[in-house]
Amino acid sequence: MHNVFSFLLLLIITLSLSGLTNTSNGKIEDHKYVGTKLCAMCHKSETAGKQFVIWEGSKHSQAFKTLTTAEADKIAEEKGFTTKAAETEQCLKCHATGYIVDASLLTDKFNISDGVQCETCHGPGSEYKSKKIMEDKKLAVENGLKIYDNIEELCVKCHNEESPFFKGFNFKEMWAKIEHSVPKK
Repeated sequence: MHNVFSFLLLLIITLSLSGLTNTSNGKIEDHKYVGTKLCAMCHKSETAGKQFVIWEGSKHSQAFKTLTTAEADKIAEEKGFTTKAAETEQCLKCHATGYIVDASLLTDKFNISDGVQCETCHGPGSEYKSKKIMEDKKLAVENGLKIYDNIEELCVKCHNEESPFFKGFNFKEMWAKIEHSVPKK
């Protein structure tokens, strides 16, 4: 009986401690942002679903670049900001991945000018980037890959009335433009 109690106590402690380092979505706080080039290595091909190609052709890949225009700076000024759009937190929060994270979490391959990129939605990739891990969905999630039951909830965090360009958001229509599932085999 003592052995059973000891085992259960040890199990509870172990599970409790694992909860301190791993949130429910699998993101461990010290994972690093690795940038789009590492994702592209595996996510360009037809068999993988051409996710990288879809992203490259999307407005998401240009999101940061739009902040570097004179028009964006004019809008930022009209909104009362004293910094250029590409330096304004309220703009960056939806136009750039990694602007609010500690610089130590950005690898040398990460580039903020990639805009709204893979890790914006899927989380920092340092621990799930390898092919061996990504081939096992459960293992990838355990290593920080974010997968959503309701992706629309994530999208409307930026596609909403706070945006100066908001003219409504039809999720189904917009998702059809960027949908990038892995093809079923």
